[in-house]
Amino acid sequence: MSSVVRSNVARVSLSNLRPASGSLHNQKRVGRGQGSGYGGTSGRGHKGQKARSGNGKPKAGFEGGQTTILKKFPKRGFVNPNRKTYAAVNLDRLQHWIDQGRLHSTPENPITAKELLLSGCVHNVHDGIKLLSNGSEFLKTAVHITPSRASKNAIEAVEANGGSVFCQHYNALALRDCIKGRTDRISAVPTRRSDIIWYTDWRNRGYLSPEAVERMPLVSERWKELSKQLLAFKAQSFSKKPIVQPTVDE
Repeated sequence: MSSVVRSNVARVSLSNLRPASGSLHNQKRVGRGQGSGYGGTSGRGHKGQKARSGNGKPKAGFEGGQTTILKKFPKRGFVNPNRKTYAAVNLDRLQHWIDQGRLHSTPENPITAKELLLSGCVHNVHDGIKLLSNGSEFLKTAVHITPSRASKNAIEAVEANGGSVFCQHYNALALRDCIKGRTDRISAVPTRRSDIIWYTDWRNRGYLSPEAVERMPLVSERWKELSKQLLAFKAQSFSKKPIVQPTVDE
């Protein structure tokens, strides 16, 4: 015969809901007479900086009125708001990761920032991956990679071993989508003039150059159209009208 165990805990309903024991406390009322122990000065003592209303603390860096150390040091230069910090990947490290079986690449599935981060080849992608040529003498595998930037020596070393390098532009959102493997959003397009010139130049193996569009195994129709639009300015000509100086009647 099966035994039935019944719990003594009442069923939870709106009628028996109440805060947990000890979770509620009475409000601390100050300035309401000496009998409570917090009357008069409300527990702040007599005068002074900590007795004033508000925060009671000076801002960070305040040194009592004397010239702060921040103002004593001279300032030089400026901070470039358009600066980029790339995660450097050298060819010898790339070959070592391939030998250990951590990285694999084919022309249809090149190495991207996602594979480099998940394999531990880089610990932070920052603003993108930059391929460098240090240790090129150790590279013996045909590597197919799609970084954000690549040095010319690194491009020559990779292509000499039968690999391929195509540099692709990523902004912060596109780089995050690449790492997470999201393909539901449209990829970023270079908007700054320097980036447009860089990624449409075949010498940099830019993915929007006409040569790259023809040679890349996986090219979307959007990239082909962007390559034509971004390079249209080279074939455009503008007629310069002569400036006619107004005549002044004497």
